[in-house]
Amino acid sequence: MTLLEGSNIQCPYCGEQIELSIENSIEEQQYTEDCQVCCNPISITVNAVPGSSAHIEARQEND
Repeated sequence: MTLLEGSNIQCPYCGEQIELSIENSIEEQQYTEDCQVCCNPISITVNAVPGSSAHIEARQEND
């Protein structure tokens, strides 16, 4: 069973709010996703703890 949680982040390039679907069953995740507004690559780091909201960090790809 996959547990998806909708979370909003702010794009580190253009500042727009972007909605992500985070899978809470994986404790640590790191991936790159393009901004839906400005198309720049965002490096996403997720730390999920079962039973609570995930901590999400969004930064520019080269940071």
